[in-house]
Amino acid sequence: MRSSKWLITYHLMLLPGMVFLILFSLIPMFGAVIAFQNFIPGIPIFKQEWIGLDNFKFMLQIPDSRIVFLNTIIIASMKIIAGLIVPVTFALILNEVRTRWFKRWVQTVVYLPHFISWVILSGILTTMLSLDGIINRIFGLFGIDPILFLANNSWFRYIIVGSDVWKEFGFSAIVYLAALAGINPALYEAAEIDGAGRLSKLRHITLPGIMSTIILLSTLSLGNILNAGFDQVFNLYNPLVYSSGDIIDTYVYRVGLVNFQYGLATSVGLLKSVVAILLIALSYKLASKFANYRIF
Repeated sequence: MRSSKWLITYHLMLLPGMVFLILFSLIPMFGAVIAFQNFIPGIPIFKQEWIGLDNFKFMLQIPDSRIVFLNTIIIASMKIIAGLIVPVTFALILNEVRTRWFKRWVQTVVYLPHFISWVILSGILTTMLSLDGIINRIFGLFGIDPILFLANNSWFRYIIVGSDVWKEFGFSAIVYLAALAGINPALYEAAEIDGAGRLSKLRHITLPGIMSTIILLSTLSLGNILNAGFDQVFNLYNPLVYSSGDIIDTYVYRVGLVNFQYGLATSVGLLKSVVAILLIALSYKLASKFANYRIF
């Protein structure tokens, strides 16, 4: 009797989250039928003209969609690679620090950007990277002409990736720091007795000790190959950098909500979702094979 009461309590705790999930994630999925319609606002969704795969054919024919998919894959891939290398490197360096107060202070400082929204950070970056911003002023001290960073296709992708890594690497490093804390200290003591230096211990103990975590997170990140970060790009990009910075999510927003091409926007978003599901399934398969990670 007592256990059944606790079970009801737990289900009541889950209820708000389940209602939120149903209202904002499951029910809107029925709107995917717009991708197969010549959607006209004001007409009930099941009375719209059905046009089959015409929106998908048109999507594959226009140059914009090809550029958008390419930009998304490039930016997301750069983020995944940098988002793996930088947190691992930071965790390894921080693990070597022996002064506890300094270690905690550094952790606190690098965690903070994770909790700041891209709306605020984009304003900071826009100010710093403007023609009279601090970056161009520093360049001016060395005789370098001012650069329009956020209006330059050569710089924009690197700014997107660099700012994303700066915002998230401290928080992402938590997992690797936890993995490092789980390595048996006796291994380091035995290595010291054998005369191993820091680099030898790093190579033969530390890296193998967290390798399973690295493999797991890197394989799971494959599911995000089509998620380049809507909030960040939307707040930083402009028409001058569409050719290098326009991604699927911003394209769907602009085509659907700004240009009112609802069928085309829905078809692009639906295609992205289907590919993302396949990539997620592949990533879990790889995680199960190489890191022995399973959910089911």
